[in-house]
Amino acid sequence: MTIASESAVSGYRGFASTASRPGHPVVMPGIRPGGRPPDAEAPVTIVLTDDHAMVRQGLRSLLDREHDLQVVGEASSSAETLVVVERTRPTMVLLDMKLSSASDSEGLGLCAQLTKRYLGLGVLVLSAFVDDALVVSAVQHGACGYVVKDVDAVELVRAIRLVATTGSAFDSRSAAAMMRSIHAPPARSALTGRELSVLQLVARGLSNRAIGARLYLSETTVKFHVRNLMRKLDATSRAEAVYKATKSGVDLTSAS
Repeated sequence: MTIASESAVSGYRGFASTASRPGHPVVMPGIRPGGRPPDAEAPVTIVLTDDHAMVRQGLRSLLDREHDLQVVGEASSSAETLVVVERTRPTMVLLDMKLSSASDSEGLGLCAQLTKRYLGLGVLVLSAFVDDALVVSAVQHGACGYVVKDVDAVELVRAIRLVATTGSAFDSRSAAAMMRSIHAPPARSALTGRELSVLQLVARGLSNRAIGARLYLSETTVKFHVRNLMRKLDATSRAEAVYKATKSGVDLTSAS
């Protein structure tokens, strides 16, 4: 049975158990030393932090089936997480990057707080996005792993065990993002195809809501892409982003 098959998390499309899917979690050397010895008898204790109760219930249902994993607490916000972690002192926190509608990366600040306050605590980030800058930023804020939410159940469990025993784990896409960051020259990142589509509609004067309707994206996701493309273009406004993109030769005349 997979998480996706449970009614409690029908809205959370990740974790469809397909062990044959490519892209198993990998260890990134130098991210975080330590981890538990592989033969440790005590279970890996986990606190789940996600602002959606159904997601937490689905994750708990999955992890409670594993004899060596034990969910010892849940939280829906940064403040709740700090209280629960102080009370339970877990091995790791499974942390959603987005904890409110106000920000797509509130989890970064919480990650930094947790890893500074609790030496040896592992933070495995769950995110709907695999943007290179977000992966790198998560590591810079103390995360020892990064997994995209559509990873299957087998890979998620494997990633948790890797964090506990080796100190780090990234799914294949996040690991690739890390490697690109390590080897990339210090130059402005190119816009992705989705970012270009969004920018083309920004150039037409469409609002985030209208862009989302056109591209079948949520308004929050559009805001995420707008922030990313503005960062990549070193722009402080939507108009400046359009101007700089046009000036650098980006074609904004046709929208998807």
